[in-house]
Amino acid sequence: MSLRTTLIATAALAAIVAVASLSAAREAPAAAQLPPIKHVFTIVLENKNYDETFGDTPGSTYLAQTLPAKGQLLTQYYGTGHFSLGNYITMISGQSENPSTQSDCNAGFNEVAPGTIVADGQALGTGCVYPAQALTVADQLEEAGKTWRAYMEDMGNDVRRDGGTSCAHPQIGATDKAQSASPTDQYATRHNPFVYFHSIIDDDLSCVTHVVNLDRLKRDLKKPRKTRNYTFITPDLCSDAHDKECADPAQPGGYAGIDAFLRAWVPRILKSKAYQRNGLLIVAFDESESGAGSCCFVPSGPNTPLQGIQGPGGGQTGAVLISPFIKPGTINDEPYNHYDYLHSVEDIFGLDYLGYAAHDGVRSFGADVFGGRR
Repeated sequence: MSLRTTLIATAALAAIVAVASLSAAREAPAAAQLPPIKHVFTIVLENKNYDETFGDTPGSTYLAQTLPAKGQLLTQYYGTGHFSLGNYITMISGQSENPSTQSDCNAGFNEVAPGTIVADGQALGTGCVYPAQALTVADQLEEAGKTWRAYMEDMGNDVRRDGGTSCAHPQIGATDKAQSASPTDQYATRHNPFVYFHSIIDDDLSCVTHVVNLDRLKRDLKKPRKTRNYTFITPDLCSDAHDKECADPAQPGGYAGIDAFLRAWVPRILKSKAYQRNGLLIVAFDESESGAGSCCFVPSGPNTPLQGIQGPGGGQTGAVLISPFIKPGTINDEPYNHYDYLHSVEDIFGLDYLGYAAHDGVRSFGADVFGGRR
């Protein structure tokens, strides 16, 4: 990727993570403006700029035209940093980038290690796998008696590459063999944020039950009681458009890969009884292909001075929200990012705010989204 090529040399120069704030939470207020949503579905795609994605780009018809016609296009949705992994981690935990996540943990699947306490009370550290006290929205949902599941396309197709059939991740300290695709397995560990938290991976039985291959979603959508309250979907490296040329030559990459994936899975979700009763589908991107702009709150340290390495954020990507509670064909120019996404999910389920999702500058999807804005 052009941005990755430009930025990789400076990733290690960023400041380091504030472990002291890992599980910081603030009590969530009553979300009076939110409708009674009980099922949230999230699909995360890869590395595209808003102007191309929702412009006149060949191959993106379903994403750029069909989906906005079914729901609402958020024109000012932004990633929160570069590279991929930090954005995924922000979406489920409210944590910001650190030097390791800014390099997609290429150096190894290493622990987030605390360092010296400095004058402002922040503990310094870097690394990939967060300690058990660092919670995710998945931990919150379980504590609240609600259900969740993460669905990863291709995960476990090649056990030697992935390290397991479910909840696949390297051993602590090992090299991640899933940084690039193979012809039979295009799963990327760095696009599966759940396995970077000891609060999830330390309970192996729970992890293999909750973090599964995408094929399981077909069965889970058939009955509302099987459909989880929170469903997080990660396509493989071709289906999410990360790879323009696929390791599997029979599979389309780029925007054609996105369109093929969405055409296959979005109708299944929208036809499910759980969605039709009280669902919300969010189709978002992790980061832009180029640019490190931001629209909204992003932290400036102690993790890194610039979340986007060359700028404050992850660039403008856009997002589409579809729900029985959203007027179809609407356009929303209000600014949102991944911290707002997590804040909104926590409001929907009545949860506390984790990490930087608790910041006063972060807000929830509100009347502008669910009020039928044009």
